[in-house]
Amino acid sequence: MFGAFRPTNVLSGGLLWKIPWRLSKFQKARQRKRLRAVDSVVAVVDRALSKQGITTKAVERWKEEMPVEQEMIPKDKYTIFDRKEKKYRKSIRKLPKWTRVSQRVNPPGY
Repeated sequence: MFGAFRPTNVLSGGLLWKIPWRLSKFQKARQRKRLRAVDSVVAVVDRALSKQGITTKAVERWKEEMPVEQEMIPKDKYTIFDRKEKKYRKSIRKLPKWTRVSQRVNPPGY
């Protein structure tokens, strides 16, 4: 309690690594660029396969289910659905590996 072994106070409280809840305009621009890059890769693969007369389930499913970057609303570009959050949405930065994982489709109504 007293002396050399007294407990220390937490200085700032909370997380050591603070993550802002809002993306900056530069991060948003990079996110849009990543989405467009994925769209272009899917388009190139689809064109190359169609020239050879081949179709794959994965590419067809991607084209059916995933919207392209221009079709997405900003809410879907920068936030993701999370059932544990207060308003069921959280910033995409809170998703582990958010620059490498495609998170385009959310439950309807959220």
